[in-house]
Amino acid sequence: MSSHAPSAAPARRAEPAPLSRRLVLLLALTCGVAVGNLYFPQAVGPLVADGLGVSPGAAALVVTAAQFGYAAGNFLLVPLGDRVPHRTLIVVLLVLTGVGLLAAAGSPALPPLLGASAFVGITTVVAQVIAPMAAGLVAEERRGAVLGTLLSGSIGGILLARAFGGVVGERLGWRGPYVVSAVAALALAIVLAAALPAAMTPARVPYRALLAGPPRLLRREPELRRSCLYQATVFGGFQAVWTGVALYLTGPEYRLGASAVGVLALAGVVTMASTPVAGRLVDRRGADAVNLAAIAGTIASAGVLALGVAGGAAGLAALAAGTLLLDVAMQAGMVANQARVFALRPDARSRINTAYMTCAFLGGSTGSLLGARAHAAFGWPGVCGLVAALASVALARHLHHLWSSRP
Repeated sequence: MSSHAPSAAPARRAEPAPLSRRLVLLLALTCGVAVGNLYFPQAVGPLVADGLGVSPGAAALVVTAAQFGYAAGNFLLVPLGDRVPHRTLIVVLLVLTGVGLLAAAGSPALPPLLGASAFVGITTVVAQVIAPMAAGLVAEERRGAVLGTLLSGSIGGILLARAFGGVVGERLGWRGPYVVSAVAALALAIVLAAALPAAMTPARVPYRALLAGPPRLLRREPELRRSCLYQATVFGGFQAVWTGVALYLTGPEYRLGASAVGVLALAGVVTMASTPVAGRLVDRRGADAVNLAAIAGTIASAGVLALGVAGGAAGLAALAAGTLLLDVAMQAGMVANQARVFALRPDARSRINTAYMTCAFLGGSTGSLLGARAHAAFGWPGVCGLVAALASVALARHLHHLWSSRP
């Protein structure tokens, strides 16, 4: 733990009320519903284009607006978890998300729909508020298991959102998924207003200091920087694969449709079960041990994925196995890293999470760009080599840490 003093003296806090298993599952469901708001619009894009009389390319801007809004919400709103009581912040964000979804459902044209989508993206950052809150409400020996369960909820939201959007959209029109999602968000707001403990938060840090907190914490906390490096490199490899595999499967080697990529992504369902297991391993063996396994698994996945050059059924089986191994490794590393960083500064968990997630998504964006370039220059083997190279950076840093920390 850093020896630097907090930017403001912490207020008196009551002992955290324990999170029951039922409440943890409710929070995991909330994470899935919130994250799903970013992904179900991808399935209703063609319906939006037909319904509003715009081109498919213009309708795709709805997803882009939500994603940019989500990035802004992480920067502007998530740090408020270190100032505003968590129950209040979570309930207000869910209510605002519900209002934004209803506004999107009632949009008469594309411009107001884009504005509503950006607003939904900004406010649907509840999962990034819940994780730091939960880390402070459970004993250290349960932290990894709880974070793994919450992450499995988010994964479920990502996997199911597109199917939900497509099915509901086909039956009720493109506005239907927005209405159903709004009802879900508002219902969860009511339930959580009664179910969440009224936990105290640290002193009222000025908002400007909250925004300046993430970069300051990155400078001051070596363990935060180490965790950010691990996740940025592994998530970068993950994004490189999913960018490259879409090009590979639809290219001359396999000549499959875009739906094949979606079917391949369904292998990630296994990850929903694996993340709670990874969390329990963090509690028993420590974050470093799980990080080492996650990094090694990422490197191994690059070798399995490279067998995709075989083509045919054998190649597809290798791609499915490799993407599954990579997904499990990346998510296990996420649990380990969050368990480590949330233990650093109890007074600044939300700001720490903002710094961590920003680095992770910067790494993912860079990996996606590099994956496309590697595929263009060297084909599928180049993408696999990129994954191995990025994970090797994390492995070298981790081995250095283990060596330097030896007594």
